[in-house]
Amino acid sequence: MKGRTPKTFAMLLLASALAITAGCSGNGEKTASEKPVDTGDTTTPITFTFFGADASPNWNNMKDAVGQEITKATGVTLEAEFDVNNGGDQKIPLMAASGDYPDIIYPKGNLSKLVDAGAMLDLTDLIEEHAPNLKKIYGDQMNRLKYSTEDQAIYTIPTNMGVGNVAFDATGGFEIQQKVLKELGYPEVKTLEDYENVLRTYYEKHPTIDGQPTIPLTLNADDWKIMITVTNPAFQATGAPDDGEYYIDPETYEAKLHYKRPEEKEYFRWLNKMYNEGLLDKDTFVQKDDQYKSKIASGRVLGLIDQEWNYGEAENALKSKNNGESTYAHFSVSLNKDIVDHTFQPTGFDGYGIGITTSAKDPVRIIKFMDWLASDEGQVLRNWGVENQHYKVENGKRIVPEDVQDRKTNDNSAFTKESGIGMYNIFSARYGDGVKDSTDNYYTTNFPEQIQAGYTAAEKETLKAYGITTWKDFFPSEEDLKLKDWGAAYNMPVPSDTEYNVTFQKTQDIIRKRIPEAILAKPDQFDKLYDGLLAELDKAGAVEMEKQYTVWIKDRVSLWTGKDVK
Repeated sequence: MKGRTPKTFAMLLLASALAITAGCSGNGEKTASEKPVDTGDTTTPITFTFFGADASPNWNNMKDAVGQEITKATGVTLEAEFDVNNGGDQKIPLMAASGDYPDIIYPKGNLSKLVDAGAMLDLTDLIEEHAPNLKKIYGDQMNRLKYSTEDQAIYTIPTNMGVGNVAFDATGGFEIQQKVLKELGYPEVKTLEDYENVLRTYYEKHPTIDGQPTIPLTLNADDWKIMITVTNPAFQATGAPDDGEYYIDPETYEAKLHYKRPEEKEYFRWLNKMYNEGLLDKDTFVQKDDQYKSKIASGRVLGLIDQEWNYGEAENALKSKNNGESTYAHFSVSLNKDIVDHTFQPTGFDGYGIGITTSAKDPVRIIKFMDWLASDEGQVLRNWGVENQHYKVENGKRIVPEDVQDRKTNDNSAFTKESGIGMYNIFSARYGDGVKDSTDNYYTTNFPEQIQAGYTAAEKETLKAYGITTWKDFFPSEEDLKLKDWGAAYNMPVPSDTEYNVTFQKTQDIIRKRIPEAILAKPDQFDKLYDGLLAELDKAGAVEMEKQYTVWIKDRVSLWTGKDVK
């Protein structure tokens, strides 16, 4: 990977142990700075700017209950901006070009652009000197925070995943409305054929719902979300784990675009069949994100292939209606019964993270803010809310009262905006689901009993009919799947100023154009178009790109495990 440039190194000295005289260039850009001074102040009011590459539709400018408690404890208020649809892909390159950064940033997949621009502080010394809670949480996982084998700085602390996380529920997969399953007698849904038959049977019986045309299946192909509902399910349904745009050979660590797997071609052939038989929404590849959600909120979409975080806002509108009969059950669905779903294959600790930029005036105060959020007090507040308002303690156990749980289940958007519960996890490290604190309570509310309490009446009825307790019971357990040495490849930053990125973008443009074309084609044209896609990818340089990505994967495995995989 690309090492530090002299400019980057000078900026990184902001967080080192060296004391250098502060100065400015003629245009006001910092050229060097002193080591951040610890004033000991953690309560005087201060505002930090923040940019997050993911949307946060319920953000309430810290006026919610949890936000007010955080400000009371730390003195910190966040002036936050969240991207709506683009995952930072447009905003962050502009920042890198202009040098205009917020104090704190969650760059998601664009970290390398900021590192190469010299925008990110190395947090290593800040964590060592001022963040005992962060050190405690990450423990022996600190190696996984390092940027690369060549540049072992810590530019972000992972926050989109909790340490020690155990998934107790499935929130993605192939979804079907509860009312559909109930009317059809809760049929077996394990293969694409099963899934298709359920949607077709109900659609034929109910061509309209509430006076509007029934939509058997719709997908969200708006911008980058085409990966979530159109292309990612191709590897899920064919037994591969989620490594973004790649399939990584678990034995050799060789990477290739996952579209090249022959079984995935058959998945897209199935989507082509669904479209030509009128079961896939004809507007799938032209509708916008808000139109997709609006259709779901109408209750007339029978099936989805998506993740709850992508459609949850629309589903929340359905939860209070008819006991949630139009909400969605989550199934593990594969091309055939011989394929093992790898959705829950363990990755070890890995994740996108939050960092401090060189524009920050008080990085010590920021790291102390993050450290307070990572304390037991901060984690309980972020996950459970305010004691005696959102939960109570009975016989040493944290309990969510029924009236609060009812609002969390049936009025979730409004409740989240008022309470702030779950909205601040992005801002610091945390333990994951299944981890208990010193009081023998779970840090999070995502444990089996609480998850089950949070289901709608219709969900509970469906689960009971299938003889299971959570949606995850439909999926193969992580205990039966091998740990991935490289984590989740989609989290791995790559240098932003190499030929790789140019080629990768070319392949993405081809995929996002040709996959829809193949799905919308006449059946007898599908093979020609799909084979043409593969040839076009190689012509654009995919083979060399894959070789380079393989090198980076092997580097990560070496950095994280100490294995010599060269």
